[in-house]
Amino acid sequence: MRRRAIFAVLAATTLGGFFGPAAYADETVGDIQITNVSVNGGKNIVVGLTDKTVTVSVTATDPSGIWDADFHLWRGSDPSNPDGYITPNEDTTPADCVASSATTSTCSKTFTFEPDWWLTNADAGTWKVGVEVWANDDSWTQRDAYTTTRLQRFSKLTVNASPEPIAKGKTLTVTGRLTRANWDTDAYTGYTAQPVKLQFRNAGTSTYATVKTVNTSSTGDLKTTTTASVDGYWRWSFAGTSTTPAVSASGDYVDVQ
Repeated sequence: MRRRAIFAVLAATTLGGFFGPAAYADETVGDIQITNVSVNGGKNIVVGLTDKTVTVSVTATDPSGIWDADFHLWRGSDPSNPDGYITPNEDTTPADCVASSATTSTCSKTFTFEPDWWLTNADAGTWKVGVEVWANDDSWTQRDAYTTTRLQRFSKLTVNASPEPIAKGKTLTVTGRLTRANWDTDAYTGYTAQPVKLQFRNAGTSTYATVKTVNTSSTGDLKTTTTASVDGYWRWSFAGTSTTPAVSASGDYVDVQ
């Protein structure tokens, strides 16, 4: 049986009556302090069409030592009544706590994002990270939004420059397609109306220069023409958005004769 995070993007009243969080607010009792929270090693959470598991960790200190920690991700303006709520995997309770000294530990749990089960396209974007930590002497602290993380839909970008080879001064046609994971349909679909840079680098060099910017079509397709002048590599490069990571196609070599 699969294990999964408990998740809901529901109306506030439904969420509160089902498995949403209880009332929540920043509070600290005792000398306990959080010094760092890390989500996925500081990188965005990028999910394609297969399950993605990431680690969330907190480093905290207290004179008595650290006992346990917990995490949740949420969206909205009110942590007690969020628009969306994600908890760690069921098999990671209690947290995995590793002591670096008698007073300081780093505690971790994992979250698994499952696009073929509960993720939807609307879930892409910024999530707040709530943290709770307990010390051995019953000190504790909770922060409703210690940091944020970004959940993104994995992107792909192709390129084809033709004809190959081509005579110098002739018109070269460069095509491609920008797609991203569609969690609603469990497929990769075109990313519409996005600016993508056409770039070129001379053979024997390592740096690409932007030639022009082209917007993707309603199907994510790209097409433009340029003049062939020297041997080199052509590619498309997408800067990314809040919901979709940056991506560049592998260069397509064109021999100019």
